Amino acid sequence: MIKNLLGLSRKSKKITVFLSDTFIVLFSIFSSFSLRLGSIYIPTKEHIIFILLAPVIAVLFFEKFGLYRVVNRYIDLPIIYSAAKAVSIYSFIWGTMIFLFSIEGVPRSVILINWVISTSLIVGARVFIGLYFNKADQPLNQDKKRVIIYGSGEAGRQLFRSLKASKKFTPIFFVDDDKNLYGTNIFNVEVIPAERIQQNILKYDISEIFLAIPSLEPIRKKEILNSIESYGIPVRLLPSLDKLVSDDIYFEDLKRISLNDLLGRERVSPDKNLLTKNIKNKVVLITGAGGSIGSELSRQISKHGPDKVILYEQNEFALFSIHSELIKNNSNIYPVLGSVNNLNRLIKILTKYKVNVIFHAAAYKHVPMVEHNISEGVMNNVFGTLNCAKAATNAKVDTFVLISSDKAVRPTNIMGATKRVAEIILQNFSNENTPTKFCMVRFGNVLGSSGSVIPLFQDQIKNGGPITLTHKNITRFFMALSEAVELVIQAASLSKGGEIFLLDMGEPVKIYDLAKKMIHLSGKTIKNSENPNGDIEIKIIGLRPGEKLFEELLIDRNAQKTVHPLIIKGSDASEMSQSFSMLISKLEEYLLDNNTKKIIETLSQIVPEYSPSSRVVDFLKN
Repeated sequence: MIKNLLGLSRKSKKITVFLSDTFIVLFSIFSSFSLRLGSIYIPTKEHIIFILLAPVIAVLFFEKFGLYRVVNRYIDLPIIYSAAKAVSIYSFIWGTMIFLFSIEGVPRSVILINWVISTSLIVGARVFIGLYFNKADQPLNQDKKRVIIYGSGEAGRQLFRSLKASKKFTPIFFVDDDKNLYGTNIFNVEVIPAERIQQNILKYDISEIFLAIPSLEPIRKKEILNSIESYGIPVRLLPSLDKLVSDDIYFEDLKRISLNDLLGRERVSPDKNLLTKNIKNKVVLITGAGGSIGSELSRQISKHGPDKVILYEQNEFALFSIHSELIKNNSNIYPVLGSVNNLNRLIKILTKYKVNVIFHAAAYKHVPMVEHNISEGVMNNVFGTLNCAKAATNAKVDTFVLISSDKAVRPTNIMGATKRVAEIILQNFSNENTPTKFCMVRFGNVLGSSGSVIPLFQDQIKNGGPITLTHKNITRFFMALSEAVELVIQAASLSKGGEIFLLDMGEPVKIYDLAKKMIHLSGKTIKNSENPNGDIEIKIIGLRPGEKLFEELLIDRNAQKTVHPLIIKGSDASEMSQSFSMLISKLEEYLLDNNTKKIIETLSQIVPEYSPSSRVVDFLKN
């Protein structure tokens, strides 16, 4: 019977407790009358209505005080107090109604006796459940994983109840930063300082650490994670308070630590006016809408009241995926297959739908891939941008936003050089008498992007290693994908034409340290000369073609602040050159012949700061 009751769904358990409380309330009333009258009580017709009203009033207050949201098998003093308070209020209101309606034949002492009996039975039933089921469950605890809960506040205590009710975990310690709690016990579990975590991991065979402080500031969260990630066991955390939609916290609410948590960036609340200025009631087209950045742009833009969103993408499956996701909540989403190198199709689409804003995210961005396929990289990144700019001008689009890259600064690879050429193209368009405002937003790596090293490292760890790292000292800027896109949209609203906006990416991250953290957070150890029996090796394989040790966001240091603290206005100006059009024409000519040598020479003429870091490795070099 115990196993059957434990195996019930949470909804079934709630209904069972609800019916039990209803019976107890009715039983208490009949008992109160019988004790007061000295004989078995048989209600009159006048009394029946108020007797039947009693459980209705009672369960409403029981629900209000959260008695149906707790795990009764792990009762504690706060729950007992809430139950007693709920019963007392119910008893008072029920008794008051009897006097207000002048119900005859109800002695005043019945109300007091009912309060005593119902309180004893309601609270007593919950204590009995806690004691009885906990005792019955003791043999099951032997196979449970032992865990530490970091945070002994309300969230940590609710998580404790959930874990105790599970068949997988047993909380062994609470950890808290409050020194006044050290040595105290919560649910018979000791509260210890963070300094004692490491010594107790081996002593008590701890399997995981659960961080249960949902209100934690990002910087403090980063500090805590940095202090415990070297222990070599998995860490999970509760989401932020605004993501917890109910008062209940379950093991399923926990998530694996993400690298975004490790960055510890203080996210600046967006300016709603800047978010909606170029979107609300506007027709917006996103090129490369199926890519990582393009799809996130599409998601966020669709939430801010656009008239229409045009998803322009050459990859059929990627387009299908993002359209299927967005069409559920917005019917004004139009998926259009097409390449940015099809100028006529671009013009027709922009004209037909009267597009107001273009976010140009379509690009080949994998550095080694573009180094091996130079012609296609240049065709897509340079001439795709040129076509989009021509089409935008032709269709009198209001605003054109290029998603650029930190690799455009003093580029050492084709990808970075093409991005810088794309910026120069738009700057030259801005110098002409055009109805379209052109701007560029330049930033580094984003977490979750298909071009990031993070998915690669995750797969390598999953497969047992090794993690392949190009250089021990390589660094990169990182930002959460959602934050980067949010800032891109706001930056576009600041444009007056021709600007290069730079996103404040924070401090650069050393990729070697990132790899170590990922190994530790996966519950693995690093395999090296000091620890030959470790789990995952970090293997240095050398820089790839076109790769450099660090990236920059600025060409010069004359950047200007904007109204947004994380958006900077760059001053990488490019004067209109009479030879620019001729160089672009030559570049196009060399592309047709796949003359990689001439392509690189021409790129160097357009972007003087471009210095190739490796020999030509194009698969079809000519």
